[in-house]
Amino acid sequence: MAGAWKKHSVPALGWWLIAVGTFRSAFTWACFFGGSASLCSATYSEIPMTGGHGRIVAVWTLLSFTLCFLCAFNLGSKPVYAATFLSFVYAIGYLAVECLVYDTIRAASLVMFILVAGISMVWMLLHQRNSDCHHDPRPHGATKQP
Repeated sequence: MAGAWKKHSVPALGWWLIAVGTFRSAFTWACFFGGSASLCSATYSEIPMTGGHGRIVAVWTLLSFTLCFLCAFNLGSKPVYAATFLSFVYAIGYLAVECLVYDTIRAASLVMFILVAGISMVWMLLHQRNSDCHHDPRPHGATKQP
């Protein structure tokens, strides 16, 4: 019975991705419905946040929220895993460009985003490396079939 429970449990990385996805859902909610004092507006404090811009950021964040939850429950799916990992890369790249090139975000506003994305990316790389090292998809003695 304990083996069956362990088989369907979510590993620590999965719980982390659920937490990150929950944070992203709060950001999405703030961008869609939060108004001028929202988390979304606070992130983009250097420029006036228009409704259209807020909704674009919200939809993009909603997509990354969905990827986090899909990956949390499907850590063995390489395409979902890669897409989720890339969502963190794209988020850091997008926010860095907004900060360094367009000067629309203050660097201090990005600390939490970069910290969460950085932890997620490192943990995902370590998890992938460990699962590749400890997992042989073929049984011992199996040969390729022509």
